[in-house]
Amino acid sequence: MEEEVKNNTGQNLGIAALITAIITFVLAVIPCIGLIAIIPGIIAIVLASVGLSHAARTDSPRGVLVAGLIIGIVASLISFSQVFVAGKIAEKADKWPDKIEEIVTDIQDKVLEDLEDANVSIKIENGDEKIEINTSANKKDLVEKLEELEGENTGVVDTLDQE
Repeated sequence: MEEEVKNNTGQNLGIAALITAIITFVLAVIPCIGLIAIIPGIIAIVLASVGLSHAARTDSPRGVLVAGLIIGIVASLISFSQVFVAGKIAEKADKWPDKIEEIVTDIQDKVLEDLEDANVSIKIENGDEKIEINTSANKKDLVEKLEELEGENTGVVDTLDQE
């Protein structure tokens, strides 16, 4: 009767270690959350180790225990490696705002440069009626158009002044 209790204890620890190790592995591969997986990883390793010591005394199967131990160790290493990754990211983070600002400034300059030579043409047709509107963002064209419009207005104003 005592052998059956020890046998079940080793298997129960193996199942608990395997489940904890799988949960640890899932948590370990998630960025930022993986750092937390160190704790259940250590728990899985301890459970599997205790289960293996019980299994060695009772000659019970060790497959589940070994699987739990291996997955727990791998998951803990993955989780622990994220500490170094986070450290490297923190080291480089102080340079990112300057680079982002440079990129945004370059993009703004290129967009403004492209918009300086932009032309817009709108055509509306309704049966026999047609309306066409053309405009340009080119400063030279705008200045010429403004001078042309001022010349037309001056003539109208002059006509009104004579009356």
